[in-house]
Amino acid sequence: MSPLKLSQPIGGALAFMGINRSMPVLHGSQGCTAFGLVLFVRHFREMIPLQTTAMNEVTTIMGGLENIEQAIVNIYKRAKPALIGICSTGLTETKGDDVESYLKVVRQRHPEVEDCQLVYVSTPDFVGAFQDGWGKAVSKMIEVLVEKSSETVKGQINILAGSHLSAADIEEIKEMVEDFGLRAIILPDISGSLDGHLPEDFTPTTIGGTPLEKLKEMGKSEVTIAIGEQMRAAAMALEIKTGVPFFIFERLTGLASVDLFIERLSSITQKPVPNKYRRQRSQLVDAMLDCQFYFGGLPIALGAEPDLLWAIGNFLVEMGAKITAAITTTESVLLPNMPCETVTIGDLEDLETMAKGTELILTHSHGRGASRRLGIPLYRIGLPMFDRVGAAHRLSVGYRGSRNILFEITNLLIEQEEKKEEEKERTHFFTSLSG
Repeated sequence: MSPLKLSQPIGGALAFMGINRSMPVLHGSQGCTAFGLVLFVRHFREMIPLQTTAMNEVTTIMGGLENIEQAIVNIYKRAKPALIGICSTGLTETKGDDVESYLKVVRQRHPEVEDCQLVYVSTPDFVGAFQDGWGKAVSKMIEVLVEKSSETVKGQINILAGSHLSAADIEEIKEMVEDFGLRAIILPDISGSLDGHLPEDFTPTTIGGTPLEKLKEMGKSEVTIAIGEQMRAAAMALEIKTGVPFFIFERLTGLASVDLFIERLSSITQKPVPNKYRRQRSQLVDAMLDCQFYFGGLPIALGAEPDLLWAIGNFLVEMGAKITAAITTTESVLLPNMPCETVTIGDLEDLETMAKGTELILTHSHGRGASRRLGIPLYRIGLPMFDRVGAAHRLSVGYRGSRNILFEITNLLIEQEEKKEEEKERTHFFTSLSG
C-alpha cells in the first residue's frame, strides 16, 4: 500500500485538538480510532486525546444513540473536558445516524454535562480528505460556539489556520501578528496543544490551544485572516454570523506571499513594518540568491493535500524548479491554476509512477519507499512524518520558514550529488582494479 490520503474524520479530530481542554471522539468502530491514534502518536510523539463510540455490528444496525450517550457520559466523568468534538466515520454515515438528535437526547437525560460543549461534524471517510474534515470541523465550531456581538475590540483579529500548518507555523504567524501590536484569536491553535511541551500536571484532554472563552469572542474582532483556501468556508460562515470581514491568504510561503501578509498587517494597524521583518526579508532574498543554481530547471514530484501542494509547489516554481508530477488527495479550486501541466487525484503509487526522471520527491513519510526504489531523494512535507523527529517544529511559513525550506532542500540535493560522486569514484576504482 502507498497511502497519500488521510481521511476526513482524522482531519476533523485534529482540528478539535486545537481547542483547550478538548476531547475528540470518532463515531465509529474502535479500529477507525486506533488507526488515527497511532498515526498522530507517531507524527507528534505525544500523548493524543482521542476516543471512540466503539460501534459494533449490532449497534451499527440498531443505531448509535446508546454508544454516543455512554461515550459522552464516561468521558465527562473521567476527563471533565470543556468540549467534546464528535466526528462521524464511513460506518455511521452509511447507516445514517441522526447524531444531532442524539445529542439533544443526551442533554435531556444528563443535565450534569450542561457545562460541556458538544459539537458534531459530519466527516464521512469515503469522500473528501484530511483538509476537508479539518475545514468542516472549524466551520461547525464557528456555527455552534461563536457568539454574535455588536461590540468590536480594537486590535483583535481572528486567524483561521489551515490543516497544512504545523505548530511552529502557527506560532510564527502568531508572533508576526503580535509584533504589529495585534491580538490574535487563532482557530484551531495546535501550537499550544501539540507543540511538544511537558505539562506540569497530567490531564486526559488537550493542554493548550484556543480557549473556549476566546473562541466565543471571535465575533468582536476587527477582521479575520484565513490561511489556506480550505478555510474560505469557515471565514464566510464567521462573516455571515458576526459580520466580521475576512481576507484569504492562499499561502504564506515564498517572498511575494509573505510580503502581502506583512503589508496587510501594516495596513490594518497603520504601523510601519518592524525592522525585524525587514532583516528577515533580506535574509530570504540572500538565501534565494545562494540556492538558485540548484533549483534552475530542477524536475520535482509533489504529493500533498491541495493547500500544501499549492504553497510548496508555487514557491519552488518561483525558484526555477519544474513540477513534472503532482498528486493530491481531494478537489480544490486551486488545482486548475497549479504551475504544472496536470494535477492527479491519486495515491503514492501514482506519484511513484510519474516521478521517474525527476530529481526530488516531496511528500510525507509514506513516500520513503518510492524514494528508495527510484533512488530519488525525499524531502518530507505534511503529515504524517513518523521517521523523523521534530515534525511539529518544522517551520515553512514567513520569511524564516521559506528560507529554511530553501536551505534544507538545497543541502539534500548537495548530499545526493556527493553520493553520486562517491559511487562514481567507487565504480572507477573497482574498474581500474579489474583492468
